[in-house]
Amino acid sequence: MNYNPCQLPISNSTKHFKSHLSSRRQRISLMAETAIVITVTVAGIRFLIAGVNSNVAWIAVPAVLVIAALAPTIFRADDFAKIGMNSEQVKFSLIMVTRVCVVIFPVLLLGLLMLRSFGLTLPLQTSTSHGKGWIYWLIYQFMYVAVAEEVFFRGYVQGNISRLISTLKFERYRIKNIACIVLSATCFAAAHVIVQGQMVAAVTFLPGLILGWLFIRTGSLLAPILFHGLANTFYCMLVMALL
Repeated sequence: MNYNPCQLPISNSTKHFKSHLSSRRQRISLMAETAIVITVTVAGIRFLIAGVNSNVAWIAVPAVLVIAALAPTIFRADDFAKIGMNSEQVKFSLIMVTRVCVVIFPVLLLGLLMLRSFGLTLPLQTSTSHGKGWIYWLIYQFMYVAVAEEVFFRGYVQGNISRLISTLKFERYRIKNIACIVLSATCFAAAHVIVQGQMVAAVTFLPGLILGWLFIRTGSLLAPILFHGLANTFYCMLVMALL
């Protein structure tokens, strides 16, 4: 298995990015496009959640995220992040996700137990409501929420940030990756705060860092999708058990 730990997720790497962003006008255009797409998408999701029947919103929101990610990329005739379904990459993604879960899930459990012991409200409480049951909820978390959010926030947002940052002159390549992960996690957290209307949603910045790192580390969307679904499921189970 020959995977570069600092590999950028979009094909053809940094050279490809620079060839597509060789002028200041192209960079400004991509920055403006990304900002507009994020703003319109988050505002649209906020509207759907607030003003549409919850059963409709459950399907509409993931669809909006996927369309918002793919439409501008197709319009630019540009590459998009790969899912990573070849055998070697699937194996590598499973290994990385397993390692991250082994480290992160015990820390998450400890953190929630500490909050509970101090009598504090657990953040981002969730449930398997909508009358569909656990099986439907699990399928929805993996096939809709995890896929749609990763396609948008990692595939589109982080992919564009990678393109832009790759044109900057940093002495160390790792600094570019760190900047890319932090910026994409910030967008991820800000979107959750706006959509959910509560500052506590800013805690999604932390999983955003992990998801962004997995995206760069594995060079595909498969690992962040799997971890996203597993993390949502594990967190929901913990919160319901501790309430």
